Amino acid sequence: MLYFPGPHSYTGEDVLELHGHGGPAVMNLLLKSCLSAGARLAQPGEFTLRAYLNNKIDLVQAESVAAIIEASTHEAARCAVNSLQGHFSARIEALVSLLITLRMLIEATLDFPEDELDNLKTLQIREKLDHIVAQLEQTLAGARQGNLLQEGIRIVLAGAPNVGKSSLLNQLVEEDAAIVTEIPGTTRDTIQRTIILGGMPIHIVDTAGLRETGDIVEQKGIERTLAAIKRANLVLRLLDSSQHQPAAPDPIKQYIPDDKPQITVFNKIDLRNENPKIEEDEHNSSIHLSAKTGAGIELLRQKILHLAGWQFNHAGEGIFMARQRHLEALTLASAHLQNAQEYTENEYQLELIAEELRLAQTALSTITGQFTADDLLGEIFSHFCIGK
Repeated sequence: MLYFPGPHSYTGEDVLELHGHGGPAVMNLLLKSCLSAGARLAQPGEFTLRAYLNNKIDLVQAESVAAIIEASTHEAARCAVNSLQGHFSARIEALVSLLITLRMLIEATLDFPEDELDNLKTLQIREKLDHIVAQLEQTLAGARQGNLLQEGIRIVLAGAPNVGKSSLLNQLVEEDAAIVTEIPGTTRDTIQRTIILGGMPIHIVDTAGLRETGDIVEQKGIERTLAAIKRANLVLRLLDSSQHQPAAPDPIKQYIPDDKPQITVFNKIDLRNENPKIEEDEHNSSIHLSAKTGAGIELLRQKILHLAGWQFNHAGEGIFMARQRHLEALTLASAHLQNAQEYTENEYQLELIAEELRLAQTALSTITGQFTADDLLGEIFSHFCIGK
């Protein structure tokens, strides 16, 4: 038995840990004995929630505990530890401090006489506001990178039967994850594999070929393909370059929404003795490769990282392990600050500027938990593992 007296324990409360030898049977007996004595099982994330409520850590640090447990790469684990140590929180608190100072300067002038505009110019309100916006954009960029590092992106391979989707999956994951045959319609269900590309997790989904069919089983596979495309961050639209006619209509294009990010992949260049290449215009990116020989695969990997917006940083400097709610809060704060900038363009509208700054501060405060609704706390900690 190890006793950790508060407030120096993880939760800030008095904590007793029981350590038992043996396998699961012995531990289950110990657990039953504790429950019989009046203890209860911990809720998901309860220990970290107690640490947060007792001001041992803020909300960003609490979420970093879960991020460390869920980390799928060394880079993700390193960034999660940085956030747990308070680097992300310190950046948010610095932004809030700058906002508070600026709000104080603006609101202090609201009761001033007619020379308030000259006072505002002397205080360099616009310059200070621009500085905060620049700092926020830098933080948002680091948060987006951290979100990619934690969540990765979901890529779906889509195309007609027998264009080489399964072969491309096998090349990307460097293993025989999918069965490859010359028979069209071999893949009837989605197959997902995760690879690490430049330190970022990439979730690749191979799907059933898209075509009109009367086969009930194949129809079910196509339904799952369409569902996977809907959830994807990026679609690789495969075409058989040995059979593709530029003037012919693409039967697959109708299945992919126009606003869905995608790369057109012309496969089987080995059948035409072509060299791999990449073609780009303002609307589309196309890569010519061979999933059979591997020619052009590296071009595809680099293009995927580019479209994902990933910038690999070995040191992890300036990257914060951010979740989707953090990105939404930072984006909302950025929008309010941009509104405040607009109110300084022609004439200073003090009340509106002050209100936009207040809303930006509120949005940032939800990140660290200084202003957080109880229902949001329930949502956050419900995703933790049992106990910790």
